[in-house]
Amino acid sequence: MKMTPRERVLTTSRRQVPDRVPKWIDYESFAPGLMQTFKEKAGASLPEEFFEYEVRQVRFKPPAPRPELKPYIPAELPQDAEIDWDWGNIWVRGEHKNVVVTAHYALGEAQTVGDIEAYPMPDFLAAYRWEHVKGVVAALHRRELAAMGAMSMTLFEVAWGVRGFENFLMDMLDNKEMARVLLDRITDVRCQMARIFAQAGVDVLRLGDDVGTERGMMIGRATWAEWLKPRLASVIRAAREIRPDILVFYHSDGDCRDVIPELIEIGVDILNPIQPECMDPAEIKRLYGDRLAFWGTIGTQNTMPFGTPDDVRREVVTRIETVGKGGGLLLGPSHLLQDEVPWDNVLAFFEAVDKYGVYR
Repeated sequence: MKMTPRERVLTTSRRQVPDRVPKWIDYESFAPGLMQTFKEKAGASLPEEFFEYEVRQVRFKPPAPRPELKPYIPAELPQDAEIDWDWGNIWVRGEHKNVVVTAHYALGEAQTVGDIEAYPMPDFLAAYRWEHVKGVVAALHRRELAAMGAMSMTLFEVAWGVRGFENFLMDMLDNKEMARVLLDRITDVRCQMARIFAQAGVDVLRLGDDVGTERGMMIGRATWAEWLKPRLASVIRAAREIRPDILVFYHSDGDCRDVIPELIEIGVDILNPIQPECMDPAEIKRLYGDRLAFWGTIGTQNTMPFGTPDDVRREVVTRIETVGKGGGLLLGPSHLLQDEVPWDNVLAFFEAVDKYGVYR
């Protein structure tokens, strides 16, 4: 029986067998150069519409400049600097315009717990940031599309992103009260955002922090369990107090195998992206496919940029036959597609999913 796009995503995410494998490309789909190629080749402006993704992300609106952050912003800014008006950081874009480098951390010079407590948190809860969300979700549902509330970089990446990576790692070891206060303040904001998304009726709540490298966890499993697990559980609980059936998606690049059982324990339903360069998607399916659905699994470091169209097709078929067996797979590249990805490989991915991704 043919399903609507939303039914396909919900069925897949609940580890059941849909009519066909759903698809998408994460992180706004394409890097700037490839986006220009897409527009020229496809004669369209929105990849999600042209390629008919079954899911759309819903976001809070960007912030207005906040005067209370001025004390945290240097008087002398780098050339072409951008101000993050949520967290007060200063960004500079690299050669790849979709990649930013933080040139200044708003709390990089904090010395005491009082410094952390005095920091003005982002105004995510101001009405202008979220009052559109319910209407956007309703409009997506009228189109029979699945709605995903986007709240990645949930805790860890925000904490070190505002404090500085080395500073925050040292805080967790030697300045524990500073780390606790910062994470608790971020968690409070995230819980309130999760409630807003749940009240708006999103189908999937997207959470995540990059905690893996290609050689294993970025921080130890015990450290993750002490600092991040209980707070992530609080965010999930906040959403499910309003919508018990909301699906919870967790993203981490790299090898995060050490914490997969604990992600399941606190209520994660969907794991993304299952980076194939450092995790075997078939093995992850075998170990956890009775408890998790999987979004992603197609390599963006090797297959998509450097393979042939036939290589792309073969990888799609392999994922469908292994990870997709019995349902539970939404296919997509493990990250956005960079400029070096050939257009023919992009077409090969979508054509292969459409051709081979039918359940019989």
